[in-house]
Amino acid sequence: MAKTKKKATGYDKYVDWKLFIIPVVLLFVLLLLPASQGMKAVGTQFQVAPKAVVNFITMNLFGDQSTQVPQWQLLTSQMMERNMRMGALTKARFLKRDLKWCKKYKIPVDSVNFKKAYEHIKNNVADQEFREIMQKSLELRNTGLKYENLSPGDKKLADKGTWHIKVAIAMMVFVVFCFMTECIPLPGVAFCIGLILVFTSVVSRKEVAMLYWSDACWFIMGSLMFAVAFVKTGVDKRLCLMMFKKLAVPDVRWITLIFFLIITPLAAFISDHALAAMFLPIGMLLYQNSLTDKVPEDKELAKMLMIAIAMACNIGGPGAPSGGARNVIMMTYLNDMFGFDIGYFQWVTYCFPFLILMIPVSWFVINWRFKPQITSLAPAMNHLRNEIDKMGGWNKQQIWAIIIFAVMVFGWFTEKIFYNIGIYPVRLGIGVIAVAGAVAYLLAGIVNWRDYQEKVDWGVVWLYAGAIIFGRTLDKTGAAYWLAKSVIDFLAPLGMDSGIPLMLTSNGLTAVLTNLMADGPAAAAVGPITLNMAALVHPGTTYLPFMAMSTAVASSFAYCLIIGTPPNAIVYASGYLEPKDYLRVGIPLWFMANVVVVLLTGVYWVYRGFSGLPGF
Repeated sequence: MAKTKKKATGYDKYVDWKLFIIPVVLLFVLLLLPASQGMKAVGTQFQVAPKAVVNFITMNLFGDQSTQVPQWQLLTSQMMERNMRMGALTKARFLKRDLKWCKKYKIPVDSVNFKKAYEHIKNNVADQEFREIMQKSLELRNTGLKYENLSPGDKKLADKGTWHIKVAIAMMVFVVFCFMTECIPLPGVAFCIGLILVFTSVVSRKEVAMLYWSDACWFIMGSLMFAVAFVKTGVDKRLCLMMFKKLAVPDVRWITLIFFLIITPLAAFISDHALAAMFLPIGMLLYQNSLTDKVPEDKELAKMLMIAIAMACNIGGPGAPSGGARNVIMMTYLNDMFGFDIGYFQWVTYCFPFLILMIPVSWFVINWRFKPQITSLAPAMNHLRNEIDKMGGWNKQQIWAIIIFAVMVFGWFTEKIFYNIGIYPVRLGIGVIAVAGAVAYLLAGIVNWRDYQEKVDWGVVWLYAGAIIFGRTLDKTGAAYWLAKSVIDFLAPLGMDSGIPLMLTSNGLTAVLTNLMADGPAAAAVGPITLNMAALVHPGTTYLPFMAMSTAVASSFAYCLIIGTPPNAIVYASGYLEPKDYLRVGIPLWFMANVVVVLLTGVYWVYRGFSGLPGF
């Protein structure tokens, strides 16, 4: 009898043209459809408004056009316009800006002109006057510029912005369909993203090459490299045994619970990227050493362990401001726009209960959705003990592997702080530190390049590189902002524009966007809209800080897609997961997390109140 041909999976697949033709057709159809008025309005905001607002500020402050004023006056207006877009409307916030801030947002600056701009605002512009100019600038950007009233030159700019939004929306449909069906190998989707953007003239060929290598992408590459070093030296075996040797019954349910109990609280204070990379080899080791002659393969067990690591990382971020950029973004918005301040410890007391509630919920969902044949990992523990007994004590390579990793972790914790206080002359970023660690393993003789070549999943590196471009395009073109505004405007007539319904709408929208782009940009896109709506319907109440915190929490619900968050991409490198596995757990978790945060708001937060503010 002829052998049945094994079905191709993962990277062995070829393009399924019956399926792939669907996203291709959808892409072209969406590009050919006429742009909506909402798209034109957002295109105007993103392409025409910056220049118009700078000119408006220059006229109000200095009585002349922006093209006619000295450089320091133009710089003043450009800084104010950038602050306005960030929701920072106060003079106090302007005076906190420095040269580094200007360079970060690509505002042309030198120390002489910056000093003149700073001194002028400090000495010659009253707080109230500053606020009024900024408020009028915001109104000009949001409602003052009508597409039909633009000059031909500005209309051309607005049309360009509208086209970029259309491309981003069409690309979003294409990418999500491809990721959910795997009709084309996933790293191929990453390259399609760049090609679409170049062919539609959203970015140039030079820009697209630079976009593929972000700091986050470098981090994933470096973290997969140091995971190789851990496995080669046997450090993963030692760490695994240290974690689980006290278990009387090493059942897979208790192993996954320990993952949640250890990883989730740490993710509130330590990079979730690092935790995923550190626990990935441990999860793989547990699976590989649990297989027997009777059960040579148990895909459900492998998937269960990998997904548990990713979800434990994902649910931990909201616990503290240090858990992600999204938290700091919403804290800053709240302070800049409305003057309400949330302290670090105060944030923990409000948001850490979310982690406590989500640990058992996530653990239940994972044990419900995956049914492995192997439930006892006792053989794996016994095998590890025997392996470590053969190793003897810690050898030189293992010690160096731990030392290099400890230095990397220290670098991740301190690089931003050290840069801000002047110890480092440049921002290193967690990606550069991760790659530096990978090179250090080479220099120490722990690994050679063949180890990296054969054992790093380079497809995942390219996959996440494409995901970074995808998220940035949604953010920078205004497509994410258009989606957020459209959904909220649509739901307003249904009575969902105030109270808990508005918060539920905001959270759901943020939770959808964060699966398509980085959590920070998702919060940044939705936050200003929902906070402004909150201020209109519940001004000066606890609703404002609650909206800020719930939006930040919801931006961590990236459970459904590989590209949603780095931990999802990192565990995908194990080779045991398919895109549909994220949906198996991600969809029920997504709904449950949204329910948990609304219950947390309506019960605990409302009961507790906020710093003496009246309730809503």
